[in-house]
Amino acid sequence: MYSAVMSTSERLIESTRELLWERGYVGTSPKAILERAGAGQGSMYHHFKGKSDLALTAIRRTCEELLATAETLLGGPGTPFERIEAYLRRERDVLRGCPVGRLTMDPDVIADPGLRAPVDETLDRLRERLAAIVEEGKERGQFPPRLDGEEIAAAIVATVQGGYVLARASGSPAAFDAGVRGLLSLLAPGDARQAPRVPHTHTPHGPDVDPR
Repeated sequence: MYSAVMSTSERLIESTRELLWERGYVGTSPKAILERAGAGQGSMYHHFKGKSDLALTAIRRTCEELLATAETLLGGPGTPFERIEAYLRRERDVLRGCPVGRLTMDPDVIADPGLRAPVDETLDRLRERLAAIVEEGKERGQFPPRLDGEEIAAAIVATVQGGYVLARASGSPAAFDAGVRGLLSLLAPGDARQAPRVPHTHTPHGPDVDPR
């Protein structure tokens, strides 16, 4: 499951990331982590202070990867609209959900200020990045002046996270795709609203962590 050259601490972190996504904090027991990582008993406490410390490390990495994945598209080529569109339409395993979004619904994570902090910071930074792109589009005359960058950024994040929830509830990615299409139709400048779009595709369900 993991590379033969991956260190024990790395296997523990990756196992914890997967289990937090799949089972939540309570369901991510030390025993489950060790079994998933193929690590010996006591290895967790050799590398980390305990479950909470390991979980925080895993959460931070998941958050860092989400931002890095988003920035690849949001900082890429194209107009502000095209970059936002690329972010919204990128391949996702929609039915598996978002690993960071999953953390926001975990009462044990939200109740712990230390575990919650990187999640809050990540979503704030994502909204700030999106807001800056909307403002850039306004300056270029590609978005109407009436748009508020912070409000549009909040709507984009809400559409993505809400789309995951609706898709999982229905067992189909159709709700996610409909939300994305609706939001883009409102943002699309001029003739872009009538332009055909490539259908959104989804990766198959699998064990690999793929932050959204």
